[in-house]
Amino acid sequence: MAGKRPFGNPVPVSDLATEILDPVLRKRAGISIGLVQSWEEIAGPRLASRSRPEKIQWPRRLHEDDPFEPAVLVIACEGMAALHLQHETGEIINRVNAFLGFNAIGRIRIVQKPVISGKVRSKPALRPLTEAEKMKLSDTVGLIEDDGLRASLERLGVTILGGRKV
Repeated sequence: MAGKRPFGNPVPVSDLATEILDPVLRKRAGISIGLVQSWEEIAGPRLASRSRPEKIQWPRRLHEDDPFEPAVLVIACEGMAALHLQHETGEIINRVNAFLGFNAIGRIRIVQKPVISGKVRSKPALRPLTEAEKMKLSDTVGLIEDDGLRASLERLGVTILGGRKV
């Protein structure tokens, strides 16, 4: 994609996505995409894989003259990461405030729920099928006329039968 730079230099898609998503995240969750992207550096790799920042809840100000109050950072965690995060709350508050450049966060609220990590779990290894299982599978799908459908059902059968214990 051509960028705003002279001579039509390409712009990384991540930069374009950040420009689009950052205002939406700021409005909906009060959080910047930079904080989400830098979460591993802020929380450390051990906690970052099992947690993520959800939103920043700013206290309501009734008047403009009301003094500034720090916000609450809501962090989603799963399992034992909540306990580890609770013990490192002070350090994480300091790191987030250093990242943001001012004393924005005063407390952390931990919400326990599943966190989708970027790492995909590996597929379990399938055992090889016995000759009897292969024959039964080919007999079962052998009458299907469509080649693509037959091949798909065969792969499904191999996965199901190969996942079973002997």
